[in-house]
Amino acid sequence: MKKDFGKVAVLMGGNSAEREVSLKSGQAILEALLRQGVDALGIDTAHDVVTQLTKTQFDRVFIALHGRGGEDGTIQGLLEHLGLPYTGSGVLGSALAMDKYRTKQLWQGLGLPTPASVPLQADSDFNQVVEQVGLPLMVKPVLEGSSVGISKVTTVNELAQAVETALQFDCLVIAEHFVSGIEYTAAILQETVFPLIRLETPRDFYDYTAKYSDNKTSYICPCGLPAEQEQALQNIAKQAFLSIGARGWGR
Repeated sequence: MKKDFGKVAVLMGGNSAEREVSLKSGQAILEALLRQGVDALGIDTAHDVVTQLTKTQFDRVFIALHGRGGEDGTIQGLLEHLGLPYTGSGVLGSALAMDKYRTKQLWQGLGLPTPASVPLQADSDFNQVVEQVGLPLMVKPVLEGSSVGISKVTTVNELAQAVETALQFDCLVIAEHFVSGIEYTAAILQETVFPLIRLETPRDFYDYTAKYSDNKTSYICPCGLPAEQEQALQNIAKQAFLSIGARGWGR
């Protein structure tokens, strides 16, 4: 048994819309730690997390939570209060990273490229929204991840239903201009940006199904971009990561 890390709690599950994905992530992480001889225990945070964290003498925490309660600064604040070191970003970095609207405002202030967007309500003037953002556009819950509650809108008449869908997950919703083209993702560990991965899906966009259950989704690395273009995107990703106070890892 490895003693370097002490006893590790692996937090997973929770009550967010991404619970099932988190359980899969957490179980994979737990099994990997155990294979390496780390003294680790899985904890489902959906059930009395404070008691579970305090009844056992843990030395540190590996956060494998997705979505609200796990990536938004909530669990990070609890762990700070309990004096338990944990993986990933702190309270502020986590809260900002989860909040699409405020993160975009910060990036705009720094001159980082991000699509035009406006906040939305069910009674918003949808024609004005289209004038401001343009079509096609995406309607997104502000505080959800994994493309939960997201819709692509191609006509103004589709906006009402898209907003209704998003409001099922969050009272804060944005409309964001849809950027067509090839999608790339950048993984960051500490402050190192790894080679970009090109994402390809036959679906209309990289939605929840494409991310987690469609075996036709492709992840291509090397990404195929010229070196200077890839470096430019890596630089933007790193700036975006550091600007919100993120740490540990990001994507």
